[in-house]
Amino acid sequence: MAIFGFIFFSLALVGYSSTLRLCHVNPYLTWITGSLVQIMLLYGFAMIKLLRLGIWVVTSLGVILLLLRIILGYLGKVSIHYEGIHLFDIWMTFLGIVMAIVLFKSPLIHYDNFSHWATIVKFLTYTGHLPRATDTIISFSSYPPATALWLTQMVTFTGFSAGAMLVGQFILIWAASYAVFATLRDRTRGLNSMLLCLTIAISYVFNINIRLNNLLVDYVLAILTVAGVVGIFVYRRQPKMLAAHVALFCGTLLLVKNSAAFFVAILIIDYLVTMIQQRVHRHWFRQILTITGQFLGTLSVAILPFICWEIHVHLTFTTSKHEISATAYQNQLAHDGIRGFLKIGQAFLQQIFNWTSLSTQGFLVLNIGLISAWAIIKYGCHHPNPLVKLLGVLDLITGLYYGSLLGMYVLSMPYAEAITLDGFERYMSTVVILNLFIGMMVLVRVIDETLYEQNLADRSPRTFRSIWTKNGYQLATFLVMFFAIIMMYSEINGTTFTNHYNRHSLPVTLTNVARPWTKPNDTKILIVDPQKVEVTTYYAGYLANYYFFTNNASGQARFSKSVHTFRNKLSQYDYVVIPKYDHSFTRGIRRVYHQHIRTGFYRITRGRLIRIQYQQTLSYQ
Repeated sequence: MAIFGFIFFSLALVGYSSTLRLCHVNPYLTWITGSLVQIMLLYGFAMIKLLRLGIWVVTSLGVILLLLRIILGYLGKVSIHYEGIHLFDIWMTFLGIVMAIVLFKSPLIHYDNFSHWATIVKFLTYTGHLPRATDTIISFSSYPPATALWLTQMVTFTGFSAGAMLVGQFILIWAASYAVFATLRDRTRGLNSMLLCLTIAISYVFNINIRLNNLLVDYVLAILTVAGVVGIFVYRRQPKMLAAHVALFCGTLLLVKNSAAFFVAILIIDYLVTMIQQRVHRHWFRQILTITGQFLGTLSVAILPFICWEIHVHLTFTTSKHEISATAYQNQLAHDGIRGFLKIGQAFLQQIFNWTSLSTQGFLVLNIGLISAWAIIKYGCHHPNPLVKLLGVLDLITGLYYGSLLGMYVLSMPYAEAITLDGFERYMSTVVILNLFIGMMVLVRVIDETLYEQNLADRSPRTFRSIWTKNGYQLATFLVMFFAIIMMYSEINGTTFTNHYNRHSLPVTLTNVARPWTKPNDTKILIVDPQKVEVTTYYAGYLANYYFFTNNASGQARFSKSVHTFRNKLSQYDYVVIPKYDHSFTRGIRRVYHQHIRTGFYRITRGRLIRIQYQQTLSYQ
C-alpha cells in the first residue's frame, strides 16, 4: 500500500505543478511553489483543527487538478509548452532517485530528530491536530509546523517511518534546488548548467554536520531562500506574480523556524530593491506611493500566517522552549551577566577565526573564488562584471548573520550550551550555503555574457571564436560534469557509510527489541543505555519518548548495587527496554529477580520481569 500512497501523493504534486504552469509560474519554480501552496493550505486546515480532513482535501485536489489538466489537454482546451530535456534534468532525475533510495533505508540518529522534528511529525500523524497544552510530549511547542505538515501529508499515504519522512523532506529540498536552473539564460549550454549542478553537490559539503538523513531544517531554510531569490529575479518584470511569490515564500519560511526571520529579511530587501529598479517612468510621488503600497501589502500577507501562529502559541501554552519573548531574553541576560556575555563573545570570535572551521573555510573559498573569477573575466576576457559588488553584499549578509547568531547564544540559549557554541557549524552552514548558491548563480550569468555569441538563437557548435575556445569549452564542460556527479555520489556514499556506521546505535538497536507505539500514552518506560553521555544529555529519554509515544520515558546508564534501591528504582516504571547489553543491569536483575536478562522489552511486575515478544509489542500500544 505504501507504493500506491506515494503515487497518490506524487500525482497530487504533479497536479499542483501543472496547474501553476497554466497560471504562468516559471516551469522551474512550479515544483517548489506547488509544495509551498500545499503547506499553506495544510496550515490553514490545521489552525481550524481539521488537519486530517485537510490532508485528504489538499492531496485529492491536486489529483483532481491533474485529471482536469489531462482531460482539457486531450480536448485541446489548454496546452503547456515543454522545453525538452536538458543535461541538468538527467542529472537531477537520476541522482535524485538514487539519493531518495538511500534515504528511504536510513534511520534517524541525530538528537534533534527525537527532541522535536520527528516527534512532531509522529504527533500530527497519529493525533490529527496541533499540540495542545496537555500534550507535553512536544517540548518545543513554539516551533512553527511547516515542514512537519508536509511530512505528515506524505506519511499519511506512505505509512509512518523514518525513511518516508527523510524522502519527504528530500523532495522539498530537491524541488527547491531545481529552481536555480530558472536563472540560466541558455539552458542548452552544458557548462553553465553543470556548474549549477556542481553547486548543488558542493552545498552538501557544508551541510555535512547533519547531512540529508536528518529532519533538521537548517538546509531547508537555505534552499527555500535560494528559491525565493530566484523567483524575485525571474518575476522582476511581473509585479503581481512577484508579489504573490514573495508573500508565499516569506510566509512559508516564517513557518519553518523562528530563526527564519533573518532569511525573510533578505527576501524582503531584495524584493524592495527589485521594485525600485523596475519602477516605471512616472511622477516620483506616484512611484513612491505605488512601491510603498505594494511592498506593505505583500509584507502584510507574508507575515499574517506567522502572526496567527504566535497568537496560537500564546493562547495555548504558558511557556515554551525557544519561543520569541522579550521577557525571556531579559531574564537570560540578567542571569548570565556581562561576564557571561564577554566569555561567549570571546569563544565566538575564536571560532570565527579558527581556520579549521568548515564555515570559515566556506567563507574564504567563496571570497577567493569570486575575486579570482572577477579578475579573470575582467582582465582576461575584457568583460566588466559585478562579482566584486556581489561579494560585498554576500560578506555583509555573513557579518549580519554572525551578529544575529551571537545574539541568539547570549540571549536565548542556556549558558552551558552557549559557552560551547552548541550547533555553531550547523547554524552557519545555512548562510554559507545561501551565499554559495547566490554567488554561483550570478557567476553563471556572467560567464554566459562573456561567451562569443550573445544571440541565443544563433548559438550552435559552430559559433565559437576559434577551435581552441571550442575545445576548451568542451573540456571544461566534461570536467565540471564529472565533478558534479562525483561530488553528488560522495554525498550518497557518505550517507550510506553513516547508516552502516550507526547500525549499532541506540535508535537502531531499539528497533530490534520493540516495535514503535502509535497511540499517545502516559506509560512510564525506562530505557537502559550503557552510554552515560546519551543519558545525561537526555538523548535516550527523548528517543524513548518518540519511539513509545510517551512523555514519561527516561534513560539510565548506572544502577545501584543495593538490592533495595535497584528494586525501588524499577518499581517506578511500567516497562523497561534494554536495546544493548548492560553488564551492571543484567547483574542487578539476577540478584533482585533471579532472572538472566541481556536485551529485550519487559513489563515490570512485583516479582519478575515479563518479556514482551517483538511480534506482540503492537498489543501494548
